[in-house]
Order: sequence, then C-alpha cells, then structure tokens
Amino acid sequence: MPHLSISPSCSSIWLICILLTIHTHAKDALTVPQVRLSADWDTQQLTISWQGGAATTFDLMILRTELNETVFYETVNVPLNQASGQHQWTWTSVEPLECTSLSIKIRSRDGQTTSEWSNTQILQGNDLPSKETFQVYPQDRIVPVGTNTTFCCIVEEGKVFGSILYGNRVINTRRLSRRSYAATIVNQGPSTRTGTNVICYDDPKTKLSGSVVFVGYPPLPTDFACETQDLSSAVCQWNEGRDSHLYGKRETYYSVNKSPQQKRREISFNRWDGNWTLVAVNHLGQYTLTDFAELGHRVHLVAPANLTSVNRAWDTTVAWQWKFDSYSSLALECQVELTSNGQKTKRTFSGVGLRSVVLSDLHPDEDYSVQVRCGAQENFWKWGNWSKPFSFKTSTTDTSVAPINLTKIAAFKSGRVIATVIAKNNAGASQPANIPLRLTGVEPLTASRAVYVDGGFPLYWQSDANATCGYVVEWHDTSCMSDCPVEWIKVAAGNTNVSVESVPSSLALLSTRQQGSNILLTWGEIPLVNRRGFILGFNVYMSNGSQFTLLANLSDRGARNYTVKGLPEGSYKFTVKAYTVAGEGTGAPASITLEPYTDWLILEILTSLGITALFLVIVTFICYKKRKWVKKAFYPDIPEPKLPGDWSRTPGPLDVKPSSHSVVHIVERPELDSSKEMLVVIPEEDEDEEGQGIGDEPVDTDEPASLRYYNQVVDERPIRPRFPDSSASSASSLDSGTHRCDGSSEDQQPQAELSVNCGGGGGGYRPQMQPRAQSEDMGLASPEPFLEPQAAIAGGYKPQSSWHFDSPVEAGESAGRAPSLGSPTSVASTEFLLPGGEEHAEEKQQLSSSAATWFTNLLSSTKP
Repeated sequence: MPHLSISPSCSSIWLICILLTIHTHAKDALTVPQVRLSADWDTQQLTISWQGGAATTFDLMILRTELNETVFYETVNVPLNQASGQHQWTWTSVEPLECTSLSIKIRSRDGQTTSEWSNTQILQGNDLPSKETFQVYPQDRIVPVGTNTTFCCIVEEGKVFGSILYGNRVINTRRLSRRSYAATIVNQGPSTRTGTNVICYDDPKTKLSGSVVFVGYPPLPTDFACETQDLSSAVCQWNEGRDSHLYGKRETYYSVNKSPQQKRREISFNRWDGNWTLVAVNHLGQYTLTDFAELGHRVHLVAPANLTSVNRAWDTTVAWQWKFDSYSSLALECQVELTSNGQKTKRTFSGVGLRSVVLSDLHPDEDYSVQVRCGAQENFWKWGNWSKPFSFKTSTTDTSVAPINLTKIAAFKSGRVIATVIAKNNAGASQPANIPLRLTGVEPLTASRAVYVDGGFPLYWQSDANATCGYVVEWHDTSCMSDCPVEWIKVAAGNTNVSVESVPSSLALLSTRQQGSNILLTWGEIPLVNRRGFILGFNVYMSNGSQFTLLANLSDRGARNYTVKGLPEGSYKFTVKAYTVAGEGTGAPASITLEPYTDWLILEILTSLGITALFLVIVTFICYKKRKWVKKAFYPDIPEPKLPGDWSRTPGPLDVKPSSHSVVHIVERPELDSSKEMLVVIPEEDEDEEGQGIGDEPVDTDEPASLRYYNQVVDERPIRPRFPDSSASSASSLDSGTHRCDGSSEDQQPQAELSVNCGGGGGGYRPQMQPRAQSEDMGLASPEPFLEPQAAIAGGYKPQSSWHFDSPVEAGESAGRAPSLGSPTSVASTEFLLPGGEEHAEEKQQLSSSAATWFTNLLSSTKP
C-alpha cells in the first residue's frame, strides 16, 4: 500500500519536471529579436526590422518614452524576408515622429510561449532638453481636403504651454510629454492661397511658433482636345477644371505625350499625331486624359488678316488674306459681322479658299465696320478667330433736291415741256433723266390734311385721260420752307389712289446720366431712312415692369433731352417714343441706378466733424474754467494717514516671533550638490502648559536659519503607472526618468523635480504652492501629478518690493502669534513673497495708480 501511494506522486513530479523542461527549451528555442529602427519623418512612418530566428509571430510594443505611456501593443505576423534574412514591419504614427521620443520592444511568440523582450530601442523626438527652442510639427505639410491632421507643439524650455490655434480657431490639445502637446484637426477644408496657419503660444502669449498647412485637391483637368491651324501641326489645350487650391511651387504641372512638365494649359507639336495623353500632377496625386481624332476633323482656322475694301454707293467688296497657303484648297464657310449705327448683322458666305465677299444692300455715304471669321465647311469643328475690325464708308449718290421755277416760261405755246435732270458728285455725272411736264393755266386744288387710316394715309384723285405712263405722288415735310427733301412714289396708270405708310420707327440710342438727384435723358435724331411720317413730338415714360407712367409730352419736334427731377436712390427704366398723327413708335429704352449724391455725403461728414470739434472745444473750455470743481468732484485730495504712537524716532529691531506650528530649516545634504539648498521637515515640538513651547526661544541664535510656517507637509510621492512587463520596460527616455533618492539616477532629471521627490520623510515641501490640476487630455496612465521645472515660477512665490500691514481685525485675531508682516518671507530672499496669482492684481493696481496720477497732473497743470 505505501508503494502504491508513492508511485503516483513520483510520476506526477516527473511529469511536471518534463513539462517544465519542455517549456524551458521551447522558450530558449525562441530567439530574442535584435531590433533596428528607421523613420520617414515626412510620412510619419516608423520601419522596424529585426532578426527573430524562425518565429513568424511577435509581440510588438511602442511607448511614449517620457511618460512610459503605451501607444501600440499588438501581436503581429511578420514572415522572414529570405533576401535580407530579417523581419520588417512598418507603423504609421498619428502624431509627427518629432513630437516626442518613442520606445520600441519586440519578443518572439509561439502560441503561449514567448521569448524575452528585446533591448529597448528609442527613436528620439525633438522634445529633448538639449533642444530648448519652440517647435511646431509638421512643417509645411500638404494634405487633401477632408483628411485629419495632428499637429504638435513643443514648448520652449522654461515656458508654460498656452494654446494652439488653427487659423483663428483655438483647438483642444492633449499632452504627450513634459513639453509636447498635440491637437487634431478633423475633416480639413480647402486652405487659402497662402495656406492655413497653425500657431502655438506660450502662457501668457509672450512667445510663439507656428507652421503652415496647405489643404487642396488632386488635379482634375477637363476639356482636353487637340486641333490644327495649318493642316499639319497640332495645338493641344485643356482647362484646369476643379480648383486645386494649391499655388506657386505646389500647383499642378502638365505633360502631353511625355513632354516636359509645364504650368501652362496649352502645348504645340510640329506634326499631327492623332493620339494624345495628358497627365496632370501635383503633390496630392495625378490625373490622365486622352484624345484622338483625324486631321481633317479638327481644323481651327486663324483669323483673316489685312482686310481691304472696294466701296460703292450701294455695295462694297471686302477682301482679306490668309496666313497659311493650305487654306486655298479648303472648302470654307465664313461669317461677316456688319456694324452700322450701333446695329450688328451677320451674313454667311461659302467657297473654296474664300478670300473676298460682296456686301450688298448698303446705303450711300454711310460708315460701316466689319469683322470676318471662317471655319471648315466639311467636318466642321469650330469657328475660327475673328479678324480685327475694319471700317469703310460707302460712296455718295443723287440724294439732294434742287427746286426749278418754271412758272414764267411763256415761249412754250404747245404746253408740253420735257425737263432733263443730270446729277453730279465727286465720282462724276449720272445718266440724264427726262421728266415730261404739262403746263396749264389752272392752279391745282388745295389739298386738305390726310387722315391716318389702317397704317397709312389714303390719297385719292381724279383720273386724267392724258396720263399714259401713270402718276407720281410726292410729299415733303410741311415745316420745310425751302430746299425741302421730297419723297415720291410711282402709281401705275389707271390707279387713282394710294396709301402712304406713316409710323415712326424707334429712336436712336437713349442715354442716361445722373445729375445729383436728377436724371438727364438724351436721344439722337431719327435717321431719314427710318422715318415713316411727320414727327409731332416725343413722349417720355418711366416703366415699372409691364406698366408705363407718362412723365412728359414734348411737343417740340427738335427736343433731344429731358431731365427727370427729384428721384430717390434706386434703379429706374425709361422709354422715349416719337409720335405722329398715326401714333407712337416702338421707342428706345434705357436703365440707370441712382447712386448716393457724394457731394451731399461729403458735406454731411464735414458738418458732423465741425459740430463734434465745436462740442469738444466748449467742453474743454468749461472744464478749464471749472477745474477746481472738477478736481474736487472727481479726484479729491486724500488726507495723510494718522498713526498712533511716536513714529519720529528710529525704529528698533523688529521682533518676529516664530509660529508655533511647524519649522522649516535649511540643511545641507553632503550627497547632493553643495551649491543647492533644500527644504527639510522639522517635527513639531510640543507646547508647554502655558502655550509657550519653542516660541519663547530667542530669534537671534547661532543655529541654522529657521522659519516657522503655518503650512503642513504634504506627501506628494508619485505613483508610477503600470504597464505590461513593467520590470522590463523601466528603461526611460534619454530626456526623462525617475531620480533615486540615494543620489543615483537612471537618467538626468531637472533639479526642480529632484527637490520635490527626494524629500526626507517621504514628502516634499511647497510653501503655500497651489497644486497644478491635471489636464484631462494628458492621457497619463496614473494620477501622478506632473511637475515642471518652472513650477517655482508658475505656482510658487515671487519677491516684491512693497507690502501692507494687516488690518486691525486680522491683528486682533492673530494676537497669540507674532505680528504678521502681511506675507511670509522667503528663506533665500530679504523681500516679501506673494502668491503668483496676485501678479495680475498688482499690475491692475499699478495701472489704476498711473491713471490717477496722470489725471491729477492734468488738473494740477491748469492752476493759474
């Protein structure tokens, strides 16, 4: 029985030993990685390579070195690169790699078995104590619209972080290390031409540093097409399309068929290819467009050149020249834009190699202007460019009337006369025109004024048996007295009536001009060729949508302007119509916006300035006359203080009775720097029954200087955060660490932190120092307060050169202690110490005192 009970026990022990041995061998079989680091600062990528034996699974840990804060901790599968014999893995950081130092460790894993952690490799950031300057990262980064970018600010050594601004907006921050702070911008919008500023301030904004980020789009060109102008070469053009918001050296560059990159959006080739590829590239990406076409389908003609004309009275021949001879065999279609009296018309002509056209239906002695453009008639692509405007004037013809008096011709007894008329001008004489006349002794009947009916004036007369060729109806303006222009119309034989049209056409262009609050309307004379009757006057209308309001009826047929008076500011539309007995013409419209009358505005400004100046002079004069009253009312004399006792004699030594609560001595520690002083805690002594205790000890002693404070010792020993394998990750960054109280340290640490963490009795001493509240976004793994080397400046006491006595009430309440001087004194200074929070109050008091002194000097200077 004992043997049976012992055997299972031995077997279990052996089994356990075997398993432990297997586990130990398996663990030893896993190679501890040998790690190397390389960083791409622009892309924020950290490449980690290592030799890890045959393992393919690894635990990888990345920490922020200074705070020992885990950033990345995962198990990753990384196969062996047979070419290099190493494992390699790339990690992209959210923050720029310059922001703070990073510690990297790797261990091999096989199931649940792991190797030892590799030696910690540190990627140094730019927040090291050796780099004391203000820094902001990333610098001049170019990012696409809609991305998220993290910026970090490294505060100058000895300064306190204030805020980070993106453009004009303050953004939330989180702490990465003692000096480094980060902020993330989400869904960034396009930046301006000069980019968006990212500025970091200290507190209270005495220094700053910054960076610029350029937010834009990748290129997106449009309308890429190639065409020919000489039927042999090619010109390719395109549009930028969407604005990339990137300019200068960051703007988009273009290349066609692998040509050199350029910024221009046009490129020429000596020969026609038929296939083209456009590549647009900027810092955010590239875009490609293609085009292909036959030569004859992409003809874009150049503008006609060297226009000339051959002018006649009723028509003109316009000719031009082409830059390329290849156009002579090309079927062309051309447009001619003709301009006369402000009116434009287009006429189209076609032909092979077209070089001239005839413009008919023109008017004699008239000014014209033409422009010509052409395009290929077959496989039309687009119109070519317009030629430069070319002006010409038609020649003159018989447009005048000369009266001939035939009333005293008595030699013609037959009563039949044939008059021959020949017109002459600069071009020569016209063919003779024979006009048969019949002389009678009977005066013609006086005709009454015609009545307008159905768009004209109907005229009737009796039939004449002697009329063989028909009749001629003539008329002229009744207001004309001599050399009147006569209009006429021929009527066929047998007809004894005719209707003469009489409706006035539209006026020439109507122009408007502002004259203060008035508007001057001006129009030109209706050309004779456009008149259809005798103009009796003009009607002036102001239109409001579809309604017209009659402003004036001008019965003067020679009126050419009208002034609309007293209009308020705003937009107006006017129409002027000529009218005859038959009614109104179509009229000429014009619009104008009535602007503020600047002369009155300037006058009002000058008047206001004058009134203000007069008011100030009056107030100044009254204050000068009543200066004594003003001084008494606003700044009376302050009576001098009356103090009890005899203050005329020289005061003796002031007996400062130490407090009975706690004592602080300055002692020396031989194991520390002899040039530095430290604060140590002196245990409180018991008071005797009379409440004297140590308070009766003489002040002036040979003992080390001591000062009793009411403050109590605060235990602020930090609690270090816990991380996986804290024993193996205790190695700190090159720029941070934990100082040991036995005089040794793993790394250098600022003296301010040493003096706090290494106090005797497990706690440091801060005289009346306000504890700094932890920032919610620090991301620390423990509630340990983070002490900065400038803590004495930000939260301690500062010496001052003036102080005040406590009030009598306070003096009474503290009768049991030594009389207070208003503030405790520093152990290293003869000045009084005040909390840092009163610094601004003191500045305000000084400003108020300065203002009061200035006002007193002003009033005093006015005394006679």
